[in-house]
Amino acid sequence: MKLFSPERANALIPKLEPLIEELLTRRRDLAIKLLEADPALHHAPPSHRTRLAGVRSSLPTPRFGELKHEIGRLIYRIESLGCIVKDIDLGLIDFPAMREDEPVYLCWKMGEPSVAHWHGIEEGFVSRRPL
Repeated sequence: MKLFSPERANALIPKLEPLIEELLTRRRDLAIKLLEADPALHHAPPSHRTRLAGVRSSLPTPRFGELKHEIGRLIYRIESLGCIVKDIDLGLIDFPAMREDEPVYLCWKMGEPSVAHWHGIEEGFVSRRPL
């Protein structure tokens, strides 16, 4: 496991930002496709809905598998840099570190200019403290 200093974590932010932006886009695309495919959200009569969803349907097959694979690939790429994706929707990333001989996470959220917070390994975002 890689350990990060604040400087080393901050040096990764320019590389992380485009990956996280793409991850957020793919996550949003998946959520939209899931909503579009939800029969409860369509107002067609049940017999019409069943016919549309049948084997001979001319509707395109949802790209759920492909989008899930892309999301997994992006998470893998981000975590291969040594950090941990904690929350996709928030763009929340943790960096393993040591603070006063204790393991902690340096915590960064997409949109923040730099890594400026930390929390214990058993704690989360709400327990963040300034560096």
